[in-house]
Amino acid sequence: MKIVYCILGTYNSGGMERVLANKANFLAKQGHKVVVVTTDQQGRKPYFELDSRISQVDLDINYTDIINKGILDKAWAYFFKRRAHKQRLMDWLNYLKADIVISMFDHDASFLHTIKDGSKKVLEVHFSRYKKLQYDCRGLMGWINRIRSANDMIIARRYDRFIVLTEEDRSHWGNLPNMVVIPNANSFVPEGTAELQAKQVVAVGRYGHQKAYDQLIQAWKYVSEIHPDWSLKIFGQGSKLIFQNLVEKLGLQCCVHLRDAVKNIEAEYFNSSVMVMTSRYEGLPMALLEAQACGLPLVSYSCKCGPRDIIHDGRNGFLVNEGDITTLADRLIKLLGNSKLRQNMGSESRRLSANFSEDVIMEQWLNLFEKLIKERP
Repeated sequence: MKIVYCILGTYNSGGMERVLANKANFLAKQGHKVVVVTTDQQGRKPYFELDSRISQVDLDINYTDIINKGILDKAWAYFFKRRAHKQRLMDWLNYLKADIVISMFDHDASFLHTIKDGSKKVLEVHFSRYKKLQYDCRGLMGWINRIRSANDMIIARRYDRFIVLTEEDRSHWGNLPNMVVIPNANSFVPEGTAELQAKQVVAVGRYGHQKAYDQLIQAWKYVSEIHPDWSLKIFGQGSKLIFQNLVEKLGLQCCVHLRDAVKNIEAEYFNSSVMVMTSRYEGLPMALLEAQACGLPLVSYSCKCGPRDIIHDGRNGFLVNEGDITTLADRLIKLLGNSKLRQNMGSESRRLSANFSEDVIMEQWLNLFEKLIKERP
């Protein structure tokens, strides 16, 4: 098969980029022709290594160049960028003659399904149905996001298949006849299992509003009073300044450490004994899947969507109501003070991670692709 993935760029360290790299590499090793089409790569190397057999094409649209413009200037510039994007993508797809073309629900999502190149079109979403409403914007931007969220439903209906990551999220999209649930696979196969003796808790994800690290740091203030010999390490991309200021304000410099993203995150999981996540929204959080595969107990807000599909409360970790800092701290304190509980939950995590193995998940994708090709006239 010839399969094309469309994404803004592969240079970020995010979960969506990692998932794409893993899927594309798997398909290339199976002998399929894979092409990754980007809009904003700007000559940067992929953050996650891509198989040498994968072709990479950048359309040089660069939507990120207009992020900091005012609303009217941004709308005007976006109109022309989108028009150029559609024409360049259409030219490439007519040249490539792919069997399957997949949108990662980026700028191409609104028009990819209209391009008549003979391929079947798939749309996959990596966040929850109501992601745009969870940006917590006010005023004009809040109004715009409500319109965009409603439009997402219209767009999703127009594809040959629409892929969501969780059963929880499926329920939010209604009864779409083209909808299929295929979760993300584990990012890697760990070479061992965390011993769960290191006095360290780990959190992973981009520094920003979504991950709510301000709430995690506040919770750690309570944790540190009971377990002063434990530390919290956060790994992510982006500006750490606002969170570092909070760490200093709360006097946690000795036990809360903000780090840049690292490629070998597996080593950090092995050096930790608990994984914690305080996201306001997700799709299917790769950090939880990765930590689970390494045998870590998980503590997470039960945000939309993903944690409920991974964490079985009380078995491989704890689910906490979003924003409940007191209970979050209480669950962490409980795990940190009970080695046997950590071991039991860690063992269950490792067992449950088999449900997300690459072979299991990619078989679902291959079956989907084969069905789509058979549907072509």
